[in-house]
Amino acid sequence: MKIEHASMYVKDLEGARLGFIHVAFSTGRKEKVDQLTQRLREDGYPVVSGPRTTGDGYYESCILDLEGNQIEITV
Repeated sequence: MKIEHASMYVKDLEGARLGFIHVAFSTGRKEKVDQLTQRLREDGYPVVSGPRTTGDGYYESCILDLEGNQIEITV
């Protein structure tokens, strides 16, 4: 698994400290996205979307970590 991308929205990039919207991990295969999403769901993590193909072509699911941060699992 590798970090696919990280995303943050800020008004002042130089002045920003925190501001992550989400971090994305690439699993390499749709089946792995499905499996990891199911395992995290069974472990009690909220699945907020997916697995699905998004409008920009990513196959992904999104879960929330223990502090409410969005974690994206993608191909």
